[in-house]
Amino acid sequence: MVFDLFKRGSDSLDLIEAQVQAMLDRNVTTFGLAADALFGRVAASDVMQSIRKSDRKVNRAEREIRRGLIVHAGVAGPADFPLMLVYMSIIKDIERVGDYAKNVWDLANDGFTLAGADDSADWQTRIERTKTLIGQAATIFHDRDIDGATRLLPEVDSWLSDFDAEVSAWVQSDAGASHAVPRALLNRYLKRITAHLMNVMTAVVMPFDRLDYWDEDKIDRES
Repeated sequence: MVFDLFKRGSDSLDLIEAQVQAMLDRNVTTFGLAADALFGRVAASDVMQSIRKSDRKVNRAEREIRRGLIVHAGVAGPADFPLMLVYMSIIKDIERVGDYAKNVWDLANDGFTLAGADDSADWQTRIERTKTLIGQAATIFHDRDIDGATRLLPEVDSWLSDFDAEVSAWVQSDAGASHAVPRALLNRYLKRITAHLMNVMTAVVMPFDRLDYWDEDKIDRES
C-alpha cells in the first residue's frame, strides 16, 4: 500500500502529519458551523467570520505542507518522492472538503434553511453522518487503519449513488426552484465532500497509482 513506502520517525514528516490532522479537524469545525447555520441553530452572518477564518487556516496549512514536502524531498532524496506526491494529493482533497463545507454555509447565507422543513430529519441524518465521516477519515488516516478503511469505503461508496439519485430527482421534480435547487446543490456538496474523504482513505488501502479512484463515478472507474 502507499504508506508501506516509508517509515515514520522523521521530524519533518511528523510535522507534516500533524498539519494534515489539523486540516481535517478544522474541516469538522467548518462543516459543523455550516450545518448549524443551515438548520437555523445560528444565524449565517454570526458564523461568517469563523467560517472564513477556518478556511484560511486550511489554505495556509496546505501551502505550508507543500513547502515542507519540498524541503523534505530535497534532504531525503528521490526515495521519498512517491510519499511527497501522496501527501500533495491528500492535502488537495482535504482543502476541497473545506471549500464544499463553505458552499453549504453559502446556501444558508443565501437564505435557505432546513429549520422546520418537512424533510429536516432526513437531512439531519445525512449531515451528521457526513460530519462523522470527516472524523473517521482523520482517524483512519492517522492510524493507517487498513481494516477500518476496507470496511468503511464500500459503505460510503453507496452514499454516492444515493446522492446522484437525489440530485436527479430534484432536477426532474415539479417543486419550485427555491425548494428544489438548494436541495439539489446540498446533495451535490455532500457527495463531493464524501468523495474527497474517500480519497484520503485510499492512501491507506490503495497502491499509489489508484489514488483518487473513488473520486470517479462508478461507471467511469477503471477495474
